Amino acid sequence: MLSDSPRKGDREFPLFDYERQIFQALEIPAYLNKRLPSKEEEQRFEQLEIEAENRRHEKTHYTKRTLENLKQERLRAFIHPQKVGHLLVLKSAGLGLTTFFLRYIAWLCLKDDKLKGQDIIIITGPREQLSIDLITRLKKMFLPFNIVFDTRETTIFLNGVRIRSFPSNNLSAARGIESLAMCFLDEAAFFGKDSQSEVLDVVERYAGKSQAKIVLCSTPNRPGDLVHSILSQPFEQSFYKILKFDYTWGLGKIYTDEDIRIAKASDSFAREYNLQFAGVSGNVISSAALTRCQELGEAMDKTTPIDDWRIQTRYVMGIDMGYGSSNTAITVSRFVNGKVQIIYSKEFARVDFRDLITTIWDLKKRCPSEGLQNILLDASGAELYTALCHEFNQNPSPQYLADKQAWVKQVNGCLEDYLFIVPIPFSTRHQDLLGHLKWIVEEQDDEDGTAMVAIHPTRFTEIITALRTAQATENRLDKSATAFDDTLDSLRINLSYYRRSR
Repeated sequence: MLSDSPRKGDREFPLFDYERQIFQALEIPAYLNKRLPSKEEEQRFEQLEIEAENRRHEKTHYTKRTLENLKQERLRAFIHPQKVGHLLVLKSAGLGLTTFFLRYIAWLCLKDDKLKGQDIIIITGPREQLSIDLITRLKKMFLPFNIVFDTRETTIFLNGVRIRSFPSNNLSAARGIESLAMCFLDEAAFFGKDSQSEVLDVVERYAGKSQAKIVLCSTPNRPGDLVHSILSQPFEQSFYKILKFDYTWGLGKIYTDEDIRIAKASDSFAREYNLQFAGVSGNVISSAALTRCQELGEAMDKTTPIDDWRIQTRYVMGIDMGYGSSNTAITVSRFVNGKVQIIYSKEFARVDFRDLITTIWDLKKRCPSEGLQNILLDASGAELYTALCHEFNQNPSPQYLADKQAWVKQVNGCLEDYLFIVPIPFSTRHQDLLGHLKWIVEEQDDEDGTAMVAIHPTRFTEIITALRTAQATENRLDKSATAFDDTLDSLRINLSYYRRSR
């Protein structure tokens, strides 16, 4: 056993109450895992307990054992079996939980010989150095006992158990493990968007294959990240038990009052210490401009309600078609009294193609007659463009589109004036679209200083979050740092309709 206590600087700490909860969640199947029994199940156990109680006067060892067995059977029966050994911990920064889990891994290996010949894997963020750092920390725990490990930087053997760490974007070697005892995902909310689905595919397959324990531990990152997605699932359907520890769990233990006072001065306090999926503030849209858009959104909803689509004016739909791990997003806006009002925004995960067409039709029908001016979409979605052309009686041939584009260029016009379904060459214009987004969102009315785009703060939280976290380098959007980037892309496409010339 490891006898030296966990440390923070020159301070030593015992096992805290929140760490004990984690241990119980991993070791006790029914802990944090109770479900409601059906009426039939409840009646069955009530009858068995009555029968056992009726025999209580016999005072035999058999009767006492029957009562205890019934109690244990009841605990085992009323649980969600898929959650046993599977845990997600959302935590405040600095609670010492990475160290706790490294010690728990060591304890599993050393407490007996049951795991000999098996594997434990640790998955970190995309930088390989993170994987090296965690194995190095695990090795250092044994230095006070003069135990040194002569293994590669990402591997350690404890009592016949091989422990390896992998960056989240390189999991090929983690797929073919014959017998996996545990998988620990450290700071899982910060895994790259492209690797999120692969990570879960890799680790969750071992739940059935080798009954592996699966643990995700992280501070929040941004809405839509891996941890946020899991937490958004209904508890009954989720694969994981859930524990949440904000900074208050560490007060008077691992944090001093001064530690928290200093931390609260940071803009990231809500995310790093108070479990809010706020994301990192971006550098595209100013907070002042975003506030103006929200104020205008609330004000316009009182005079031109968002849910009233009968208002006679121009309506525009922007669609960003999702592929692979990205979502499909649709934004609808309208032009009212010289302002752009957002009236619909939604992301669809793995949407069925026919369902998408139906949704687009439904949205068009909600607009007043002749109200929907254009449907704009990313030109890379050729299949969707062709399908919508057929649906709305527009010639889908590439030559027809090329002729219209040539004519628009000749007369210095707008393609939206000659086509209903308008493909936007996103791959070549994405920088222009980002610049246009910044201009129109930050533009102020010359008369009263109000915004030009109205975004209701509670109806369109995903748009607000996308704009607030939008991060760009040299006018290129960094989608890995931007929350709801698919929503932002559909917004960019939509707002491209509103130009100064209009």
